Amino acid sequence: MSWIDRLYMFSPLDYTALTLLVLGWAGIGWWVENPPQGRPSVARIMNDYRRDWMRHMVTRQPRIFDSSLIGNLRQSTAFFASATMIALGGGLALIRNPDPVADLASDLALGAQPDVVWEIKLLVMLLFLTSAFLKFVWANRLFGYCSVVMGAVPNEIEDPQALVRAAQAAELNITAARSFNRGLRTTYFGLASAAWLLGAGVLVAAVLLTLAMIYRREFGSSSREVLLKGPPDTRT
Repeated sequence: MSWIDRLYMFSPLDYTALTLLVLGWAGIGWWVENPPQGRPSVARIMNDYRRDWMRHMVTRQPRIFDSSLIGNLRQSTAFFASATMIALGGGLALIRNPDPVADLASDLALGAQPDVVWEIKLLVMLLFLTSAFLKFVWANRLFGYCSVVMGAVPNEIEDPQALVRAAQAAELNITAARSFNRGLRTTYFGLASAAWLLGAGVLVAAVLLTLAMIYRREFGSSSREVLLKGPPDTRT
């Protein structure tokens, strides 16, 4: 069976849903990282907090608190990288033997389809998970770079290199967080792509739900309102 023949196995709605999946993933990522003026996303707001963190680190003695924080961030990236690896292993096992998926579809009265259809749908999900895995691994590496630069920040605020090194550490921290957030968003859409196994209409609904969830968390959540608030008024 040629690739052309395989393409005809999918309906126009399937191609529409797949296009929405890819465009939604790319579009919301760009929107979060490039928010409009006057309405920053949570990710953009956190960048300023990361810069403040590194500036305050210069005068903090000892810096055990800072090393603990960066260690926790690295553990988070390592956890998600491990989780995506496990998911990739399970997905590859299903591609080698798609019968369980076909049996589930039969139980749900979704209709019989050739194994190649299930394999392509699973492959789309695996592509998202692979991309997420690579982003988590790179984030972990960048947080490692950040920890090294943090260690190179002089202890004396008067040292001309102190604030320079702190600024470098902050930018590495921001870059690592950006990669980590991209990995999370890719994981969300990878999970949404699994809905394609239930049909194109379900995939469209899953993508729209994922977009709404990410938009709310980045632009309409209560945590964002907290981050936007200034310091409390201490005047009596």
